[in-house]
Amino acid sequence: MENSIQDMIDAGEGYRIEFKESFEKSFIEEVCAFANSSGGKIILGVSDKGIIKGINTDNSFRSRIQDSLRQLQPYLDVDIEVKDNLIVVDVPDGNDKPYACSRGFFIRNGANSQKLTRNEIIEFFQKEGRVRFDELKNDKAIFENDFDERAFENFLNLAGITHSIDKMSLLRNLDCITDDNKFTNAGVLFFARDIDFLLNHAIVVCVLYKGTEKVNILDKKDFKGNIVENINNAILFVKRHTNVQYKIEKLQREEIPDIPDVALREAIINAVCHRDYFDKSANVLIEVFDDRVEISNPGGLPSGLKPSDFGSKSVARNPLIASLLNRINYIEKVGTGINRIKQAVAENENSSVEFSFDSGFSVIFRRLALTPDMVLEEKLGEKLGEKLGEKLGEKLGEKLGENQLEIIEKIINDPQISIVELSQRIGISTTAIENNVTKLKEKGILKRIGSAKGGYWEVDQELATFLKENLTPDVGLGEKLGEKLGEKLSENQLEIIKEIIKDPLITIVELSQRIGISTTAIENNVTKFKEKGILKRIGPAKGGHWEVDPELADTFNKI
Repeated sequence: MENSIQDMIDAGEGYRIEFKESFEKSFIEEVCAFANSSGGKIILGVSDKGIIKGINTDNSFRSRIQDSLRQLQPYLDVDIEVKDNLIVVDVPDGNDKPYACSRGFFIRNGANSQKLTRNEIIEFFQKEGRVRFDELKNDKAIFENDFDERAFENFLNLAGITHSIDKMSLLRNLDCITDDNKFTNAGVLFFARDIDFLLNHAIVVCVLYKGTEKVNILDKKDFKGNIVENINNAILFVKRHTNVQYKIEKLQREEIPDIPDVALREAIINAVCHRDYFDKSANVLIEVFDDRVEISNPGGLPSGLKPSDFGSKSVARNPLIASLLNRINYIEKVGTGINRIKQAVAENENSSVEFSFDSGFSVIFRRLALTPDMVLEEKLGEKLGEKLGEKLGEKLGEKLGENQLEIIEKIINDPQISIVELSQRIGISTTAIENNVTKLKEKGILKRIGSAKGGYWEVDQELATFLKENLTPDVGLGEKLGEKLGEKLSENQLEIIKEIIKDPLITIVELSQRIGISTTAIENNVTKFKEKGILKRIGPAKGGHWEVDPELADTFNKI
């Protein structure tokens, strides 16, 4: 079998690739959808999971396919090719849109095909044109200089795609580079080092205000990494600056955030995925106030979607971006995100949510009235941070910044933590981490022992002791659990155990996304836990669950 076909199968279904195990009625719908979108290939004889089953390839069977294609109106020349025991149907991007088949009008939406009325299709192409931002070639980007290998490797891990596929073939199959090896805009967003230079309006801006008005800014971050890093960093920014309550029933401690994680994640992904990238006048903006969080993006509802359809129907403004996010499980199912936000907020009961769409789109999470205990907890937290900063100032002769404190805390909890992991956990760029690390080294607070890979950090012993006595309870937790296990657990290991206790059905990918480290790091830690007898896997990878040593779980929950 030719490598190009095998590469497409290994990469899986997407915006321009569809697998069909057999020839069925929905075949012509997929052809129609590709013709109305940007073209694509239908591979007959392959299951949805990418398993090659094979299919009849004789002349009689191919004639049936040709007869089915005659349903398409207006006529479109579609190429049919036999590859071993498979049939590849290559549908071009049609020039006479909209196309219809006997079952109606269809368009490609991410990795799915969606039926529309003719008027909706006409309106869609009148407003949006036949050009989509994510598919356009980016002439400013130079692949050899701008390609980020690390971002590509992370994508493969999240998507579960084998690393053995030829890189350029895979990027071409993902529609992230053109035939002449130039980045598309989607390719820049996912796999370029610096989107600030290449697509300045695609950065994500996060702002923390004091009070309820846009007057005093307490913290501001411009996230300029690839689209996946920007989503993760924006989520971390909001979580750092909003409250979590603790509900204890029996031995289980449940964390209840002001904004449920599912709703926050969906809203930020929606803003980044479905914004109007042709509008260069604004960025995705996330604003945190004392009483609310506002997430807004340029572009109202996309054409083909009426206000009355909002929440029940989906039309992707950027279907290629949506398809790539779907591959890495950042989008679960097209059209369900708004309902997941509403449901999560209703179950959480700590906030309300409202949606607004006109020239732009916004989601506003409003915190419900704070109880006296919550207000006291906030004030105590602020006072503790101030006191710690003052004490360290006395010790060092100058006050450390909030980010520097967090860097030291994370390193004490996990001396092998990387610059990238520090960036993900704290919610600032790797450059900012490196600058702060340099300053801490100059002050004699921090040392690097060994190489960048395989080495570890060492914090001034006197300062580390001081911090352990005054810093967060997680340090003490690691030590107490360490007494049980014979060695201290790192912060990442603590987080893994905590997430598994909360959700025994959680997957490796979900753990990676929630904790902010790679799937490889998760797997390495899980292997260590299994070897120590801390963790067991009950049942298969899909459908099974985790089981934490009961005595350890009991200790964890009591602490």
